[in-house]
Amino acid sequence: MKILLVGASGTIGQAVSAVLGQQHDIISAGKQRGDVLVDMTSPESIGAMYRKLGHIDAIVVTAGKVHFGELTQMTHTHYQVGLQDKLMGQINLALLGLNNLVDGGSITLTSGVLNHDPIRFGSGAAMVNGAIDGFVTSAAIEMPRGIRINAVSPTVLLESMDAYADYFKGYKPVPAADVALAYQKSIEGHQTGMVYQVGYCL
Repeated sequence: MKILLVGASGTIGQAVSAVLGQQHDIISAGKQRGDVLVDMTSPESIGAMYRKLGHIDAIVVTAGKVHFGELTQMTHTHYQVGLQDKLMGQINLALLGLNNLVDGGSITLTSGVLNHDPIRFGSGAAMVNGAIDGFVTSAAIEMPRGIRINAVSPTVLLESMDAYADYFKGYKPVPAADVALAYQKSIEGHQTGMVYQVGYCL
């Protein structure tokens, strides 16, 4: 399969590329590096990327920014970071890519654990993750031409604990290689409208 991987240079993206690249053709995409460049906050940039790519079998997004901060200090601008980047960036990559996807193709987005198991300073991430999960489960019933859509929702990564351990007290981290298997399941399997929770210990 020909798979577009947006966020290929990130921790999860690298793990997904390592798993899927063994059997599939990976087209890496990112804002600053990749086989193709794309700014996921810009529908114009996304459209230009798709015009270059032609037909693809799958779209995978492992990128997306959110702002972490104390609730009483959060502003409209802080919440807009996640809304415009991780949420609408992924949704626009999905919707604008429909015409590039072959019949029976797939889309896999990324949410996260925080809308199920919240932490301090994580309201922005929790809000966006919940919206992504809701979009996927609803959009799945309207996907054209047998196209499937799922989300992967991991807990905190083992590789990220040096930076985030103080925020995720008591959480059991999961290796990025384990998270990558959920993306493989989404792409190579047949399910749709699923949110694959990886490493949850609620």
